[in-house]
Amino acid sequence: MPELPELNPMVHGKLRLALLSLLAGVETAEFTWLRTKTGATDGNLGAQLMKLEEAGYVAMKKKFVQRKPQTIYRLTEKGRTALSEYIAALKTLLGGAM
Repeated sequence: MPELPELNPMVHGKLRLALLSLLAGVETAEFTWLRTKTGATDGNLGAQLMKLEEAGYVAMKKKFVQRKPQTIYRLTEKGRTALSEYIAALKTLLGGAM
């Protein structure tokens, strides 16, 4: 039996995978947009984005728009690579089932 690839645990989490997938399809995204798309709570979303940021998979920028704070996220090259590798590993695991 061939050795099965391991799935990157940083990407494998349900919310983190959703966030990386959403960010892969846009140039940047506001925190509020990500919250709406995922249905996550502010606390959980913030915690998962922080983990992705610490891993170097996303970059964050804070700014003010009309005196209101705005947090913008983008997928980094490292994050794009991690997501691509995760998808490739998943395809290998699924084999002919896809």
